Amino acid sequence: MNIQEYIESGILEEYALGVLSEVERAEVERIARQHPEVDRELQNVVRALDAYAEAHAVTPPADLRERVLQGWQQAIRETTPAATPPANGTSTTPPPMMASAAAPAAGATPDGAVVRQLPAQESNGGRTRWLIAASVALLMLSALGNFMLYNRLKETEANLEVAQTEQSRYAATQKAALNERDQQLRVLRNEAFRAVELKGTPKAPQALARVYYNPQTKAVYVDVRNLPAPPAGKQYQLWALDNGKPVDAGVLAAATTAGDSIQQMKDIASAQAFAMTVEDEGGVASPTLSTMTVIGNL
Repeated sequence: MNIQEYIESGILEEYALGVLSEVERAEVERIARQHPEVDRELQNVVRALDAYAEAHAVTPPADLRERVLQGWQQAIRETTPAATPPANGTSTTPPPMMASAAAPAAGATPDGAVVRQLPAQESNGGRTRWLIAASVALLMLSALGNFMLYNRLKETEANLEVAQTEQSRYAATQKAALNERDQQLRVLRNEAFRAVELKGTPKAPQALARVYYNPQTKAVYVDVRNLPAPPAGKQYQLWALDNGKPVDAGVLAAATTAGDSIQQMKDIASAQAFAMTVEDEGGVASPTLSTMTVIGNL
């Protein structure tokens, strides 16, 4: 596991925010126990979230409690039904002694409306601060979640772009390979080309190659059947023999030497034979006859 990639994946923030499943949380805790650097980063994330919530907690205005009390009292007055006089017209006012005995309970207003006892100021203020802090925390969680989703979206877009680039490159490679195969087929099926079998010399008796030569267009192609791998820093070089004089026809690419493709060489005006020698990379002006590997006549 790449610990740095795991830390930067955002899963520690999701753990601290409580959005992971039980299985995912257990996995994070297991990895944190096994890797001290993950555990340290997880503790830092938790402390950072706590510090952010505390720093952004909002203290309610000083007169908030009084305004809330007044609003509740007004609502109670408006919803308390007015006393209806009895049908016989008698008064419902209690006798003085009863009125004295039935004095209003603590919390009753002069007009008879009952006011419910409210919690102490400290309890109200603490609850209000808790609600505000919770709201801020929710906003923070939402912002952090959006940030993480945005990062994952950008990462997905980047991966998609890489995949599309690779797909385009692969398609271009395949198209080039198909074009090369088509060209090779045209050469092999063109009766104007003369096939020249190049057989191994005593230096490499098992070596075998074939040259396709078109006397009309002067085009030359090489098809390797079996050639020993050249030493490091060396390449096979094709020579056309015109009246015994060697003419450079170009060097073979590594893929051609391995027999993976047919390679077009330099145009040759006239030739009666072809041969290959092992030369320095890039080719030389005249052949090293001691390294001649294959030779063949038209």
